Order: sequence, then C-alpha cells, then structure tokens
Amino acid sequence: MKIFTGRANPALAKGISDYLRQPLGKLAITNFPDGEIFCKIEDNVRGHDIFLIQSTCQPVNESLMELLILIECFRRASAKRITCVIPYYGYARQDRKDDGRVPLTAKLVANLLTEAGADRVISMDLHAAQIEGFFNIPVDHLNAGIVLDKYFKSLQIPEEELVIVSPDAGSAKRSLKHQHVLGGGLAIVDKRRSSATDTVQANITGDSVEGKTAILFDDMISTAGSICGAAKMVKDAGAAKVYIAATHAVLCGPAVEKLNAAPIEEIVVTDTIPLTPERTPNKIKVLSVAPLLGEAIRRIHFNESISCLFKDPE
Repeated sequence: MKIFTGRANPALAKGISDYLRQPLGKLAITNFPDGEIFCKIEDNVRGHDIFLIQSTCQPVNESLMELLILIECFRRASAKRITCVIPYYGYARQDRKDDGRVPLTAKLVANLLTEAGADRVISMDLHAAQIEGFFNIPVDHLNAGIVLDKYFKSLQIPEEELVIVSPDAGSAKRSLKHQHVLGGGLAIVDKRRSSATDTVQANITGDSVEGKTAILFDDMISTAGSICGAAKMVKDAGAAKVYIAATHAVLCGPAVEKLNAAPIEEIVVTDTIPLTPERTPNKIKVLSVAPLLGEAIRRIHFNESISCLFKDPE
C-alpha cells in the first residue's frame, strides 16, 4: 500500500498518514506558466495498491483536473489498483435535473474519474446518496456523523434540555439519525427557496426549542444563508443555546460574515476541506476525520469489512 496526496488538502492527508503510520509517497506537482498541471511520481508504484487523497474543493476545477491527471499518471505507472479518497466531492449538488436543459454534472464527474482509471472511490457525506449509483466502480460512502456525535456527547448536554433541529425538510432524515444517538427532541425548520442563492425560513415544526440547547446539522455550509437563517429563527423562538454542525465547510461568498453575525455558541465542522485565515469564522471547532478515513483505507487494503465504521466512532 502507498498513500499519495494532491495539493487540495495536504493536512488531512498527513493526518491519515500518521494514523496508518505510513509515510506519504513522493509526488511532484507543478503548474506550467499557462496554468497547465504537471505531475511526476517519484516512487516506484508498479503493482502497488495506491490510495490517492484529494478533496475536489476550492478551486474546484483545479482540484478536479489535478485529480484526473494524477489518476492517469498512476495508471500509466502500472499501479495495481487506484483508490481515490475524495473527502469532499465537488459538483455533488448538481445531482438531478430540477429544470429543463440542465446538466447532471455529478454524474459527469463520476464518468471522468472512472474513465481516467480510478478503480474505487471513498467519499464522505455526499450531498445525495444516489451519487453512489452514478459510478460503475465500487464507492464507499462514509458518514462523518459519528465524529460529530462523539463531540456533542462530550459536551454532556442533558437530553431533556436538547433538541436536534433540521435546517430544512431535506435534512430531516440526517437530523433524525443524530437524534437517535444524542437523544432529545426533534424539530424542523420550514425553508422556502426564493432564488438560487436566497432562502426564507417560514416556521418551526416538531418539538419546542424554547429554553433548550438546539443543534442544527447539515451536510455542508456553503454561503451559510440557510443555516444562519434557521439558527436565527430557532434563537428567536426561545432557544437558550444554538450550535451549528456540518461535515463540509465550503464557506464561500459571504459565509464567514454571516456566521460571525449569527446568534450561535459554536460552529462544528470537519477537516474534509482546509480552512484559510480569511475563510475561518469565529467560534469554529474543527474535528478531524483522518482516523475514520485512515481506518477505511486500512480495511479496504486488507479486504476487511468497513460496515463497523458506520456504527462505532472508535
């Protein structure tokens, strides 16, 4: 087994490498003056089981193209198997035709990865579960929920004072899973989308949030409009404390400003996407998914089951 990383998230790759006690492979990646990407593998990989770590995060097109070139490079270097570890899968929100004459870009990305030579994909909290079916190769879809739940359990919030809040109806199933683990009540914010970038929160259904500690779970925070609007609505409804939790901290556009102004105690995210100083809001807590991904890599390499990773955070 050999582990390599692209340039999108080297810190996470280092965490995975440390967990597995396996050094990262040597790989040179540069850009030509016109922007073209060039790479060279500096280790022998013939006949090896290769795990290639690359989140297709900002800049999305650069990260995706770099991943495709790396796959091509390893394929031509005669690697036995190439597993793409994609903690954050870019273009995942373009997963269905919700209007006429629009693309299924999530499916296109799956095709590109397969045609480039990927043999397997490991990803985390895809925006829609059906993306697994876009691939004609095995996909291991991990869930960072166990990492987030473990953190909130450590806060020791009494169940009678806790309510899990879904920021919209589409996230209700995810919130229900968290509620089964953490206990407490369950509420849903009714969100109406007014445009491609703006949403309006109408009302809260389910258990009362008054005087409670509310935790809002989502798969990603992009512009933060939806989740900040939901947090404000929950706070206005009488919640004593409000926490926001998400797997992917995309944080684009005015996200940081909105999060800093939101009436929340803490923002809990994972390190599937690296944060830069200008994209780091106040009150943020970053949890690492490196052990979870590292254990998945180890089990796949040794042909062991990974089903336990959906149940046990240890």
